[in-house]
Amino acid sequence: MNRRSPSVTLLQASQNNPGLARLMELHRESNVRLQTISTLIPATFRHQVQAGPFEEGVWCLLLSNNTTAAKLRQLLPAFEAHLRTHSLEVKSIRLKVRRGD
Repeated sequence: MNRRSPSVTLLQASQNNPGLARLMELHRESNVRLQTISTLIPATFRHQVQAGPFEEGVWCLLLSNNTTAAKLRQLLPAFEAHLRTHSLEVKSIRLKVRRGD
């Protein structure tokens, strides 16, 4: 007779695993930052931007194309200033165009 171990939610698993808990916290922090600057992103570009990794103060935005990257590159100083006013410090913001999606 095979016994199945009880299934657990991602939240339960993360609470039992410090590494996974830290990863989920970084993901949450990244999403909070994106929500904070979303009003500064032109509406036509918002759907092309995703929150990326946030590690050691460097935050990455994942973009769908080079046109979006060019426009957002101009807005980086405004993003950083806006995050500071909301007590969400970042050392820098990195832009990365996603390939093959």
